[in-house]
Amino acid sequence: MKKLEELLEWGGVKKDLTLLVLSGLALLASILWGEQLPVDPAWVAIILCGLPIILEAVIGLVTAFDIKADVLVSIALVASVIIGEDFAAGEVAFIMQLGALLEDLTVAKARAGIEKLVKLTPRTARRITGDGEVVVPAEEVLVGQLLRVLPGETIPVDGVVKEGRTSVDQSVMTGESLPVDKAPGDPVSSGTVNQYGAFTMEATKVGEDSSIQRMVRLVQSADAGKAKIVGLADRWATWIVVIALSAAAITGFVTGELIRAVTILVVFCPCALVLATPTAIMAAIGNATRHGFLVREGDALERLAGVTCVAFDKTGTLTMGKLRVTAVLPLNGQTEEAVWAAAVGLESWSEHPLGKAVATDGRVRYPHLAPAGQGVEVLPGLGLRGTVDGRPLWAGNCTLMEQLAVPLPPEGEAFAAQRLGEGCTLIYLAGEGTMLGVLALADTLRPDAADTIRAVRAAGVQPVLLTGDHHSAAAHIAGLLGIGEVKADCLPEDKLNWIARTQEQGWPVCMIGDGINDAPALKKAMVGIAMGGVGSDIAVDAADMALVGDDLRQLPHLLRLSRRMLFTIKCNLTFSMALNFAAIALAITGVLNPVVGALVHNAGSVAVILNSALLLRWRKK
Repeated sequence: MKKLEELLEWGGVKKDLTLLVLSGLALLASILWGEQLPVDPAWVAIILCGLPIILEAVIGLVTAFDIKADVLVSIALVASVIIGEDFAAGEVAFIMQLGALLEDLTVAKARAGIEKLVKLTPRTARRITGDGEVVVPAEEVLVGQLLRVLPGETIPVDGVVKEGRTSVDQSVMTGESLPVDKAPGDPVSSGTVNQYGAFTMEATKVGEDSSIQRMVRLVQSADAGKAKIVGLADRWATWIVVIALSAAAITGFVTGELIRAVTILVVFCPCALVLATPTAIMAAIGNATRHGFLVREGDALERLAGVTCVAFDKTGTLTMGKLRVTAVLPLNGQTEEAVWAAAVGLESWSEHPLGKAVATDGRVRYPHLAPAGQGVEVLPGLGLRGTVDGRPLWAGNCTLMEQLAVPLPPEGEAFAAQRLGEGCTLIYLAGEGTMLGVLALADTLRPDAADTIRAVRAAGVQPVLLTGDHHSAAAHIAGLLGIGEVKADCLPEDKLNWIARTQEQGWPVCMIGDGINDAPALKKAMVGIAMGGVGSDIAVDAADMALVGDDLRQLPHLLRLSRRMLFTIKCNLTFSMALNFAAIALAITGVLNPVVGALVHNAGSVAVILNSALLLRWRKK
């Protein structure tokens, strides 16, 4: 049976499409010249399309006693051939395989996200020995050993900083693009990247216990509990088979006419039932594509119709993912332009994201400013020092100001407290013993974020903020957008666990994110949507859909489209079943013969396709 299954799967979609084209041409030839030829060309369709259906039905019955729609189709095919109704048999086989092909075309593409994530795992480490440093495979590092990490290197294992100061890019774990300053005693995670200063660390978690390996396992296992939609035709197949066989047997016994019994089997073939779901899904996918969504999972829209809340990542999803200077406070008699001139003079020489943001914004506001800094030196984990227009200056965090013993005036303290409460990052600018000013930087909201959140709530779905950012920044953004529920300081496993708990309580979740750290949550959620423009490849690979243009305003349309698609599917199913029962009544009374019966129920299939096609241009007015 296993070899038979492999044979049926051989060739994939291209083979199925070729067989359908040949079968369609054969059926056309049967209509035009069937009576003139020694053998009815409909046999081509029976063999090419019908035989695989019969084999799949047999395999399902033998291996798992699985009664699907193809069981009834197989019975109808065999019965039609026995009484000589070859065209009816070929036509039914063709329609059923067409429905199967449409379903296959909506199946998910192969994804390589796990492979890309594995490539982020560090290969080597610099182990400190009595004779100096030796490069060893990362998997050979033991707990308690001392390691040296140079600027630009990926941290090989989890550990604690013992010597040195630096800034670490932790976007892999938290999604935040802003490097985090590290000093002795601070923890560091494997897979994160050391930015500026060299440091010594002690290994605390190695091998399979390290953060990056836990991330790999999370992504591998996250979708194990994700519900897959079972086709309604297959879900109802057992009852359909029983009803059809009973009606055919009783009719044949009472009337003594075998052709009536076969006609019942033909008209009861669930062709329209099989087409009802895949045609609607494909039309809805076409609609979603026009609005910027790349649908990667065939049943994702069907699952999306049932979600009750949308969990948004913050950075890069609701915000632009780029730092901007949002406020400047001049101190001790300085003008705002003087503060900008000093800050740009120093930060123009910096590779730090904060420095780049200050330099960029400064040149936009004051185009005449030039990088006049001289002798600029990076102080890892603290800031910068240098000379601007012959004046010694320092720019950095509060720790640097404390080391310099530069006092912050009361108005500066009030400004700092307010901006920190809003989730801003501060840069303090000082001269020799004097605080010159404070610059506040923050990520900026997408222009369409607030409208999107309101529209999502209007669509009957609850928005939730699920972010690795600090609580103050998350709460500030949530307040601006009107999001009531906030989960901040989330590591990848925290996001995944929150989604798992929420869905276990009967509240299906749609997760929207853009970073590597969002990949486990995107896979665990009932539906995962990645920001395709700014998102990482791993996030896109883990998601069911990707928003190609990053236009969040299209999200409410997608939510409504999924529900409209489900409504269309239910209408298709109701119509097809009603048509089948009406055709059975006519077959029992002898009004329909197998050929006419096949045409009637195939007309129902056409009606289903046309109704589904209306989804292509649908938009709520």
